[in-house]
Amino acid sequence: MSKRPSAPRGMRDFLPNQVKHRKEIAQQILDVYASHGFAQVETPALEDLAFLESGQGGDNEKLIFRAMKRALTTEDLQACQNPKDLADFGLRYDLTVPLTRYYATNQPLLPTPFRAIQMGPVWRAERPQKGRFRQFVQCDIDIIGESHYSAEVSLICATLDACLAVGLDRFTVRLNDRRILTGLLEACGFDQKDWYVVLIIVDKLDKIGLDGVEKELTENQYAPTAIQNLMQTLKQASQSDQSDFVAIQKSLPSQMDQSIVENLIKIATAVKAQSQNQSQNQSQAQSNVQIHFDLTLVRGMGYYTGPIMEISHPDMPGSIAGGGRYDEMIGRYLDEKIPACGFSIGFERLCGILGEDGKAGQKLALMFKDEDDFGAVMIEARQLRAQNWAVETYLLPNKPKALMKKLAQNGFSHCKRALSDRPIEEVVGE
Repeated sequence: MSKRPSAPRGMRDFLPNQVKHRKEIAQQILDVYASHGFAQVETPALEDLAFLESGQGGDNEKLIFRAMKRALTTEDLQACQNPKDLADFGLRYDLTVPLTRYYATNQPLLPTPFRAIQMGPVWRAERPQKGRFRQFVQCDIDIIGESHYSAEVSLICATLDACLAVGLDRFTVRLNDRRILTGLLEACGFDQKDWYVVLIIVDKLDKIGLDGVEKELTENQYAPTAIQNLMQTLKQASQSDQSDFVAIQKSLPSQMDQSIVENLIKIATAVKAQSQNQSQNQSQAQSNVQIHFDLTLVRGMGYYTGPIMEISHPDMPGSIAGGGRYDEMIGRYLDEKIPACGFSIGFERLCGILGEDGKAGQKLALMFKDEDDFGAVMIEARQLRAQNWAVETYLLPNKPKALMKKLAQNGFSHCKRALSDRPIEEVVGE
């Protein structure tokens, strides 16, 4: 027997019940975002490499799937010194970079501020491992043209509502600001050219601990005094009550711009007020939202310029949503400063918490005995579909036991004998 083919490595097939469940989750999220005033847009899977490699995507720019130029000849291939020169487009590795291009392209046709929803697959040519795929779905909301902290509050609250809508109810919102991080590194004595690498190391703190961070910084041969100053601040922050923003503010170097932390306090206060009000209006259990200031929160993308945020859930390591402010990204294409802020739900992580298969739902098999009755059977099937049943028709065999077993395996919850007064029955497969 020949070996069965498989999907490309790092990519997946989804069975019908999985597709149905994922679409239901996606629609619940989209409905919530629409109720918050966001409008859905679409961008192409392919973007010009000039946009994808603009220096804003961090390490993801190294993971681009490239599309070769059209009509290449054998001579072109032989003359090429650098394989990268054979490509002009690439598959998008996130939805933020394409949105900035979309806004720059369509700005005259869009309102200000512009509240956008994007949901779709992205691709990264990385080494597949558990929980990490080469193709996966992202779900983003962005507010473009609003510099006030109300944008961050709106994004966080809409995302919390979306997570509540799909059945989750315990969250921790973690806040930080890239300006706090860079200001801290400057105050500690790190050279600006080293900030990016230092932040990548700090971002590993929850995995390798304070000792691991100090070891990596030392191995990179940074100034011992700078390392000591940073480790002292990180240790003090880790021992503080992360919900006490004022106490953490006092632990930061005095020369830092205190208004940046005060802005985070305003965001946290507004989000907490809205989540508490929502809990009082809910008929189910309270949402229980915790809001923390996390000095070690970095976010790996290079385009963040201000507040950054993540949402975590106790049933999933890491975060289930994340984002931040990127005020300098769109202006590079329009020669004017365009404030922007976005938040992305990790759709695959969400499905991992909720389960991939979902419930079978109200799926009904309409069984008939005589082929001559098929026209009347189709009319009855249409009537049942009008009653919100998902209906398929089956010719009833002489021995129906095998059919009933097959229906149960295929996710049918109910069955009915067509053109009869018999009531709808539950499917019993055994």
